[in-house]
Amino acid sequence: MDDRAKYALDVLKSRRSHRKFRPDPVAREDLERIVDAGRLAATARNVQPWHFVVVTDPAMRRRIAEITEYGKFIADAPACIVVLCEDTKYFIEDGSAATQNILLAAEALGLGTCWVAGDKKPYASDIVKLLGAPANMKLVAHVAVGRSAQEASRAAKKPVAEVLHWEKF
Repeated sequence: MDDRAKYALDVLKSRRSHRKFRPDPVAREDLERIVDAGRLAATARNVQPWHFVVVTDPAMRRRIAEITEYGKFIADAPACIVVLCEDTKYFIEDGSAATQNILLAAEALGLGTCWVAGDKKPYASDIVKLLGAPANMKLVAHVAVGRSAQEASRAAKKPVAEVLHWEKF
């Protein structure tokens, strides 16, 4: 395995969900790099339905945190990237692929993240309105971004032998 492959796999293996953040801001250039990784995600039929709203304003992050069910920590993260998609046939798949790229890019840059659900939540349209997005946009995810204030533990993962099947289930 070459160094590039090893590094990519190390990033995948080291990514964790972080819910406690240091207050120091995330550099605008890093946020742009992270969003750029999101826009490079796989997309059905190359539709690229995504739009990304980076929220660094503390009052707006607090408002988003108040609206969400399980994202109260967004208020304390220095940034929140909101992933919105046009209402297309595969917006969930496309937006989820973009969100995963965002998580991995942030990890590669030494930043912590946590993915907070979007589309299935009753508050999804409230977030779309709060951000001033067009009504046809769908909320896919909020991603809290910042430098972690504590070491995140790794949730237990099933061994590959338990989930891998060859040729048929």
